[in-house]
Amino acid sequence: MRRRVVITGIGLLTPLGLDRESSWQALLAGRSGIGPITRFDASDYSCRIAGEVRDFDPLSAMDKKDVRKTDPFTHFAVAATREALADSGYEIDTANAERVGVYIGSGIGGLQLLEKQHAILSERGPRRVSPFFIPGMILNMAAGQVSILFGAKGPNLACATACATGSHAIGESVRLIQGGYADAMIAGGAEAVITPLAVAGFCSMKALSTRNDEPEKASRPFDAGRDGFVMGEGAGILFLEEREAALARGANVYAEVAGYGLSGDAFHISAPSEDGDGPIRSMNRALEDADIEPGEVDYINAHGTSTPAGDRIEIMAIHQVLGAHGKEVVCSSTKSMTGHLLGAAGGLETAISALAIRDGKVPPTINHDDPDPECAIDCAPNEARSMPVNVALSNSFGFGGTNATIVLKRP
Repeated sequence: MRRRVVITGIGLLTPLGLDRESSWQALLAGRSGIGPITRFDASDYSCRIAGEVRDFDPLSAMDKKDVRKTDPFTHFAVAATREALADSGYEIDTANAERVGVYIGSGIGGLQLLEKQHAILSERGPRRVSPFFIPGMILNMAAGQVSILFGAKGPNLACATACATGSHAIGESVRLIQGGYADAMIAGGAEAVITPLAVAGFCSMKALSTRNDEPEKASRPFDAGRDGFVMGEGAGILFLEEREAALARGANVYAEVAGYGLSGDAFHISAPSEDGDGPIRSMNRALEDADIEPGEVDYINAHGTSTPAGDRIEIMAIHQVLGAHGKEVVCSSTKSMTGHLLGAAGGLETAISALAIRDGKVPPTINHDDPDPECAIDCAPNEARSMPVNVALSNSFGFGGTNATIVLKRP
């Protein structure tokens, strides 16, 4: 019998709110967090909208000297970790520190710091570049800072698997607990790349929505009028524990992480394979790992980015995996409200799936006005759904053909 793993703490920082419950209630209300870009002058860009985290003060999470040394993606990760740890009621101390690990990834990492320091290099020369530039920018610094600030001395890791990062970090953390390498893990993803260079790069790919006059309607997964995704930012962090230890200390359990699947497309650097082979194998492996039949899945939090090809192929893959049950399952995309948090998406969306289990409520897919017949599925259009959720599945697919699926079940 392998060790079982449960979620006992959730921390969120999103375009909809600065904490878990405000973000969750905004999702259930069908509120969009997308608006005009305010971080820089985007008037010359084809896409001038994004899901920005608003009114966040990094000093609420870190002291001033640490804030100055690090990139905003680390600030986001630390803030969400503070909430997740407080929510869990778990105290890291000298007795357990070596058994508590950190696995926090980012799809892109410290791009804001990189752009800032490159400007200093260009304008003022190499001697003016900050000595904290490299340690502040590197991708593992969110995990490193969390480990330092909270005293977690167990496995300390980071991954970068594009838009599947958060889900891979959670899945691999589960395996570390199952394998006995840790008893608890702080896991998820953080992203803060609404920057001139990143937005320009995605614009050049023609990957972003150009519905600039209606920001709140731009992200519209599964709708026939979708024209690309909308960038978002934030963090989604979970506190994961070995089940028996969590129950023994009387922890509140949101959900059990019952299954984890992953796969590679071996197809293209950014486009999904038309046959959906990678997502199909990822979902099948997660269900097999959970020992759950396809017909038992109540809710799917779809990758659902609002791109023409991606949405269509994901829904086709879901129908392939679920068979006739694909006509009954509820499958929504919360990116319609948050935008795409890139490397943080999997952490956020696994958390959303756990909250759906807790409350028996499924968030909607907003902006679903003209259903695409090639995306035929019950996406909880435009309105949250009250329903029992015993099993939830969350998908994350990334550039490079990397796929991850998490299966949660009611504790």
